[in-house]
Amino acid sequence: MTLTRGDDYPLHQTPEPIAFTQGERNFYDRYFFNGYGLEGDGFFSLAFGVYPQLNIADASFCVVRGGVQTALHASRWLGLERMDLSVGPIRIEVVEPLQRLRLIVDAPEQGLKAEITFDARHFPIEEPRFTRRIGARVFMDYTRLTQNGRYAGWIELDGKRESVDGFVGTRDRSWGVRPVGARDSQDNVPPVLPQFFWLWSPCNFGDGSLFFHTNDDAAGEPWNRRAVWAADGSGAAEQSHFDAADCRIAWRSGTRHAASAVLTLRGKGGESTVEFTPRYNFQMLGLGYTHPKWGHGVAHGPLEIEREDLTLAEADPRLPHHLHVQALSDVVWRGADGRERRGRGVLEQLAIGPHAPSGFTQILDMAP
Repeated sequence: MTLTRGDDYPLHQTPEPIAFTQGERNFYDRYFFNGYGLEGDGFFSLAFGVYPQLNIADASFCVVRGGVQTALHASRWLGLERMDLSVGPIRIEVVEPLQRLRLIVDAPEQGLKAEITFDARHFPIEEPRFTRRIGARVFMDYTRLTQNGRYAGWIELDGKRESVDGFVGTRDRSWGVRPVGARDSQDNVPPVLPQFFWLWSPCNFGDGSLFFHTNDDAAGEPWNRRAVWAADGSGAAEQSHFDAADCRIAWRSGTRHAASAVLTLRGKGGESTVEFTPRYNFQMLGLGYTHPKWGHGVAHGPLEIEREDLTLAEADPRLPHHLHVQALSDVVWRGADGRERRGRGVLEQLAIGPHAPSGFTQILDMAP
């Protein structure tokens, strides 16, 4: 399977690249971006999705300042036009596919404006296809590309403009089938205890990018896992895939959020470790993930726009819609050769239901 420039546009109709078509109610096509400084606690993110069978497009833009996460949500009818990469005040421009994209926000009534350019550090990583069934029913089936980059531009919040020049971060493009829109009216039979365990940890270092993700079952066995190193300027053939990887989480008491984490990588050069020290948790509901109102693909009419402010320290980690987070983290990678790299990344976490290595046995029991 080969990625092409066309895969940077929301035209997919199957979990494959744009060569095949199908009809599926839960089909989606999505952009995601995050960005953060190499120092300090600045953070922004954007998500944009189209749902062709639901005839809906939605987008969210978030910025974190002073411990407050401000989100701008927008939703509209798609009108069957998938090349219009705008939802109300939020717009994406594909300047050079797989290399340069621009994010534009113009919502003066909600106090948010931004002009940001993403420049890729390497050719995208194509992650293994994500296919998961619950019984005979497809729960998810999608392809995703992931890519680190550098940012330039600015964000204006309530009249205060700040530069994002020098920020780094990650973007992804995914397409296929996920649960979107209204909940399925017919449950699985026999009933199945909800279970989903997800870690994703793209990291930016001075000379390149490190990627690790895992989807685990209830026993802790991975059904989708990969770890990759991409040096700056590298193409797909030049990227290094590790033979094995695993991640050990120290859970914060009373939560399903990491207090720290250690990733172990094994490859031709031996064994190395990557330590994550979270600074704070960005709440993914700001981008619509598990949001009670602004969930992905939910119908809000021809056009609806809303601002939402959340003080992060007040977000109750026991609530289901606060489980999904990206922890902005300081990262230290110690190689088998003794070399030490210091960088920054995120540790995305979503743990629902049992996960034996973590000690979770119920849908929402918390760490002791």
